[in-house]
Amino acid sequence: MGRTIKFLALAASLSAALAAAPAEARGGWQCVTYARTITDVSIRGNANTWWGQAAGRYERGKTPTPGAVLAFKSIPGMRAGHVAVVKDIVSDRELVIDHANWTRRGGVEHNARVIDVSDAGDWSAVKVSFGNGMGSRVNPTFGFIYPAAGERVAAPVYASAVKPTHRLAPLGVEIAMLARAEMAGGN
Repeated sequence: MGRTIKFLALAASLSAALAAAPAEARGGWQCVTYARTITDVSIRGNANTWWGQAAGRYERGKTPTPGAVLAFKSIPGMRAGHVAVVKDIVSDRELVIDHANWTRRGGVEHNARVIDVSDAGDWSAVKVSFGNGMGSRVNPTFGFIYPAAGERVAAPVYASAVKPTHRLAPLGVEIAMLARAEMAGGN
């Protein structure tokens, strides 16, 4: 009986959280919630504020490493910026990322390709896969936010055996409930 009451209380709490969440939050993951959930980078707020908020809290730089958060700047059509998590390094100008809310509103995308198109080769401008091909929009970035001091793992270039694929993953029930509850409390 006690387990039933606890379950019903949890269900009621989650229902209230969903009712209080904005409509766009109920559609799935936001990029910031997803990045925060799968990394040790604990920053809140719009993605375009993460770079500044990371100063003094996390190491930042222009070198991609697995587990780092790639922070995108605001541009028309992407006012709040974007964040994505580096999954693997394919070459000195190509990454594989996991991120949310890019190809499909609220959807999580695994193994998306990112190509460095900056003149200096410093990841300050990238193109990201969209649908079954490479997106045409050039997206300016701030750089990479590394999870925590001492946890940055250097990966050799070309170390990946991961083949970039375009796949939107369904959310697990437990993860979806956690995300919705967190989004109800704000970013």
